[in-house]
Amino acid sequence: MESKYDEATAYHEAGHAVVALALDRPVAKVSIIAGREFLGVCHFQKGVSRASIDLLEREILIALGGIAAEARRTGHFDRAGAGRDLRTVRKLALERVSERQLERYERRMFSKVENLLAEVENWLAVELIAAELMKQGMISGRAAKHLFEQAGRKAEE
Repeated sequence: MESKYDEATAYHEAGHAVVALALDRPVAKVSIIAGREFLGVCHFQKGVSRASIDLLEREILIALGGIAAEARRTGHFDRAGAGRDLRTVRKLALERVSERQLERYERRMFSKVENLLAEVENWLAVELIAAELMKQGMISGRAAKHLFEQAGRKAEE
């Protein structure tokens, strides 16, 4: 049976969710039900973070998580589709580095997020969340966290 949802979008949003969960940012919901402005969305909960977390870097990595997961699945980067994410990354990165250092910094952050998603348990979590999104269209943050934790247990087996 064919899904009415777009697989690339499912992987994109699952990538945001998994990077967020891996970096201790609570997820409120993940959706690939297209709206007027977005093909999908990952909403985050406001939560207390550990003091040791670099909040700016965490937000950059989460923003890059979507395009990185989608590219890993599809084999190409949809820069147009991820335009809003990439603008967010650029805005946040400029709070950390100068224009001259920007491209190098963005490449370093992208490499970090690719390495994070390459971890067996994290990629399995992306696949589980994307599969559930393809079935349901939207999942709660609780469901996303459950699938993330389930992937961690499976990876340990």
